Amino acid sequence: MYNMGYDVTEAEKLIPSALDALEREDKIELTRITARVFYLLNNAKQIEGHPYLKYKVYDRFEDYESSVEFCEYEPYHTTSQEFYDKVYAGWIAQIVGAAVGTAVEGYTSDHIKAFFGEIHDYVRKPSTYNDDITYEIAFLEAFSKKGYAVSSIDIAEEWVALIPSGWSAEDIALKNIMLGIYPPESGYRSNPFREWIGAQMRGAVCGMAAPANPKLAAKLAFEDGCVSHHNNGVLGEIFNAVMCSIAFCEDDMRTIVKKAITMIPKDSEYFTVIQFAWEQCEKSNDYRTAWKVCEQKYEEYNWIHAYPNAAAEVVALYFCGNDFETCLNMISMMGQDVDCNAAQIMTLFGISYGLGCIDDKWLKPIDDKLISYVRGYHQTTITAIAQKTVDCVRKSETSLQ
Repeated sequence: MYNMGYDVTEAEKLIPSALDALEREDKIELTRITARVFYLLNNAKQIEGHPYLKYKVYDRFEDYESSVEFCEYEPYHTTSQEFYDKVYAGWIAQIVGAAVGTAVEGYTSDHIKAFFGEIHDYVRKPSTYNDDITYEIAFLEAFSKKGYAVSSIDIAEEWVALIPSGWSAEDIALKNIMLGIYPPESGYRSNPFREWIGAQMRGAVCGMAAPANPKLAAKLAFEDGCVSHHNNGVLGEIFNAVMCSIAFCEDDMRTIVKKAITMIPKDSEYFTVIQFAWEQCEKSNDYRTAWKVCEQKYEEYNWIHAYPNAAAEVVALYFCGNDFETCLNMISMMGQDVDCNAAQIMTLFGISYGLGCIDDKWLKPIDDKLISYVRGYHQTTITAIAQKTVDCVRKSETSLQ
């Protein structure tokens, strides 16, 4: 909340007593304090002159749309076998990235280096179980029914129907929706986590749903993002969705990320983050140098916040040399919310280069079985999710004709 310009002094005063209750395992007192903290945050006043307040708030797609120029490409032939192959490879790459990242998420770069060394393989037996994909499945369910006319309300209702629980922003959004508080209010009401990574971590599916059409990908990402997030949190999802959309017709990662940066409003705080990361890359000879500057600049943000993770994505894509394993190594070694970051940007490689860019050492341990806690999807397959994505796109395009 302080990062968004609010005075949290009174809430901070409760931290020592909360830690004391936690140490004593006094759940009664801890719960009481937690409620009080949320009350204080919900009623916190803005800090006059706080840097956050000088940037424009983007809470309507129309405002966002009018502030950027979208790259345009020839329509992509979604009826082709190539489209299925790219989508399937994108999903596989996403699952691989998530599996690698789950083992090291939450660590700083120095800690990862000290405990794991250089990551060039799975550091533990990989699992396809990952909470990030949960919300992408819910999006696909809504998209399968409404196509490109899908709204945030359609997506929100799939959330409460399919998803039994969540964390941080998603948890609050689920509770809001169950109480009849629908998007966009579900994304910001009583939600201090609304600019964390939860929307940014699910942009890839929107990009796959709008191949070679970044404007449409951005619209889908906005509808999806505002279910649980607001402003810069939603822009984070747009950023990843646009990159995945572009990956269907661009195969240079620097080009993809640079074009995506131009489709984020220059008067948003999110733009300053990804532009800063890009500028550090241009000034540096290697990714570690660029990342160290970014890591220090955004150290006050939670490791689940969108900002440090967006910066990590930019650095990895800039320096990876268009190589899958190099990118996966870099995004892993930078730490933060690694599974979310790796899942999103590794999807770009699957889309751009196909399955052939992924070494067997990453593929063989990943079984086609996909396990989740989504109702109706407790045990499905990556193949089925890829096919559903393709079928939804083809059906949606047909309905527009």
